[in-house]
Amino acid sequence: MNTIRLGDVAPNFTAKSTEGRLDFHEWLGDSWGMLVSHPADFTPVCTTELGAMANCKEEFEERNIKVAAISVDPLEAHFEWIKDIEETQNAHVAFPLIADDKREIATLYGMIHPNDDATMTVRSVFIIAPDKKVKLILTYPASTGRNFEELLRVIDSLQLTQYESLATPANWQNGEDCVILPSVSNDEAERLFPKGFEEVKAYLRLTPQP
Repeated sequence: MNTIRLGDVAPNFTAKSTEGRLDFHEWLGDSWGMLVSHPADFTPVCTTELGAMANCKEEFEERNIKVAAISVDPLEAHFEWIKDIEETQNAHVAFPLIADDKREIATLYGMIHPNDDATMTVRSVFIIAPDKKVKLILTYPASTGRNFEELLRVIDSLQLTQYESLATPANWQNGEDCVILPSVSNDEAERLFPKGFEEVKAYLRLTPQP
């Protein structure tokens, strides 16, 4: 099983999808990306997840995020499954479902965990920055559906902190105070964060979100 770590360039691939042949890096372009894997088509948890992801379309677009789903089922099954998703979840699926029936991409991304299931992909999430580097990896078991509000929260944090000398504290929500990195001196902080900051401890300084 391949191991992808944070900061690695997301492996490129070309594959069939419900929106035509897809070259992953070319498709991402200058956008952020979120690639999610599903154990199988026509399964209950996956159906609710893809409906939820479809209904977050505006939130993803606001954040310049392109989303795609992948499972080890063939393209024909994907097209049939989309009908079920749209019918049962009151959603319009406007993102590609990638067909990986030979498990090549699943192997490339380490999406199959043999001790969990030797054939099905686990629920992996890869969030990828415009430079094609992996910024977040999450792995859920097949039995647990993802929380897309949490994924949007994480994306907000990643996009805020990528070019700022900031981090976000536990349970942070968009608009709340951020943490100044310890590597930033107080003098630098005064220059970088004109809204000011509160020094709780020398290593714990809070500032309003820029």
